[in-house]
Amino acid sequence: MPEDSLQVVSSHFHLETLKKGDCFLKTGKPCNKLSFIKSGLLRVYKQTESKEVTQWISTQGYFVTDLSSLLFQSPARWTIEALTDAELYTISREDYKSIGTVVPNWHELEKLFIAKCFTILEDRIFTHLSMTAEERYAHFFEHNKELFNQVPLQYIASMLGMTPETFSRIRNKQVRSTS
Repeated sequence: MPEDSLQVVSSHFHLETLKKGDCFLKTGKPCNKLSFIKSGLLRVYKQTESKEVTQWISTQGYFVTDLSSLLFQSPARWTIEALTDAELYTISREDYKSIGTVVPNWHELEKLFIAKCFTILEDRIFTHLSMTAEERYAHFFEHNKELFNQVPLQYIASMLGMTPETFSRIRNKQVRSTS
């Protein structure tokens, strides 16, 4: 993105802080913002009749929102909660929609952003369909070691599609094999 366009886009973001436990978004409410995480961790999850399902843990350097709610003005499917104190650069839905009128190549950049989101989702689906629980654990651990000391492990277990008991069994097996 050219520097002048980057300046225009960044001028629409404002710093927002969340304390641990604060909600960025609640299921059923409209999502009217998109944020870039400067620091902290946010959990994206949904409460079902029988359990909470963690969809994602958003970390520093990534965006967080309910994209469907943001783009289509539908009720949010996810609750997004701060797992730690967090600092976010946030843009409102209205400002996000207006950027295309002031940044000439915005629609191309937006298309690439959404394609990247879609690619990440495809990769996660393929991982869940093609890997065993042990392989999913190893793959996630290899790419996200720091989260294992920062996030309650039942959230990671849920995100990987396994029960806390299965997660614990696999984790203990992995620890024993590396000792």
